[in-house]
Amino acid sequence: MSLFDYFIELSMFFFLSLAVLYCMRKVGYAIGLVDKPNARKLHQGSVPLVGGISICITVMYFLYVNRNHIFNAELFAACLSVLVLIGVADDRFDISYKLRMGIQAVLTLIMTHYTGLTLTHIGNALGFGVWEFPKYVDTVVTLFAVIGAINAFNMVDGIDGLLGGLTIVVFASLGIVFCAHDLMQAAYFTLVLIVIIIPFVLFNLGYFGKVRKVFMGDAGSMMIGFTVIWILIGGTQEAQHGQYVIRPVTALWLIAVPLIDMMAIMIRRIRKGHSPFHPDREHFHHIMQRIGFTPRESLVVICLVQIIYSTIGLLAEYANVPEYIMFYTIVLCFLCHTYWMTHSFQMAKIVRKWKKTQNLPSEEQPTS
Repeated sequence: MSLFDYFIELSMFFFLSLAVLYCMRKVGYAIGLVDKPNARKLHQGSVPLVGGISICITVMYFLYVNRNHIFNAELFAACLSVLVLIGVADDRFDISYKLRMGIQAVLTLIMTHYTGLTLTHIGNALGFGVWEFPKYVDTVVTLFAVIGAINAFNMVDGIDGLLGGLTIVVFASLGIVFCAHDLMQAAYFTLVLIVIIIPFVLFNLGYFGKVRKVFMGDAGSMMIGFTVIWILIGGTQEAQHGQYVIRPVTALWLIAVPLIDMMAIMIRRIRKGHSPFHPDREHFHHIMQRIGFTPRESLVVICLVQIIYSTIGLLAEYANVPEYIMFYTIVLCFLCHTYWMTHSFQMAKIVRKWKKTQNLPSEEQPTS
């Protein structure tokens, strides 16, 4: 196809996603699939939890018309549909996290069985040579990786635009990697996903009016996490032209914010004697607001942090920086993140002082 044909097709997916979102809002209200304010959710009024369903419908159409160009498109679509249905059930009836994780595990086993894709190695991340997992152990590691990624993206969905913004950054980073390896179909798939998600972000941020706002819901966050992790597994474990598309350690940088936030919050919950799945308001985006940022400022800052992580990962991949240096560096980033999040009062002083300085009238600005 020509560039013009691609533009027309992408425009079609954009407006299809927009139309499905607009229609599904009414369905959400009709069946009671709405998010109501409570102690942890401070939005105003009931908001339809239909973002995930709407995105899934458009993605399914893309997979249908491109099933001959997408690896295991039918299997992926089937697993995605089941995951979204479970997410909808959770959004509507608040099902047990054990049941959710059990179904996620079953879908992972189905994908590994029929595709043969597992996390067989993590490269030379530790500096002692390539670490390969024995048979069956690789399946267990893959289970933990998939379930972890799904829940990482689920946990990061806390303020308007954040999940959509981070997802766009992640898919854009993956698209750059695929383009660099001349995998244009894979790159186009990531571009289509970005185009499909943009209308949701616009609705979610209220650009079509606050009364038309929609939320992603667990259906959407689980679907995105599932999609991202399987793209990463395929990219880090399947060799193309004698080399891997993405080194395993680079994948950590491309999803650094959701991954680091999930690990940090689980460690804090365990240290407090709580279940790691116990909901609270201690996430990165909550703490950003606590130290003085508005929700929109928090969105911009967190997305910029992910852009920085992704840029470092991509540049290190291009420059062939040793994997163990990249791994220990991101571990250091995790430790710094955990420290500052547990000492947020120090950050609050810095942010409030800076914001106070920015708000001073021009004649009162301090001179150097």
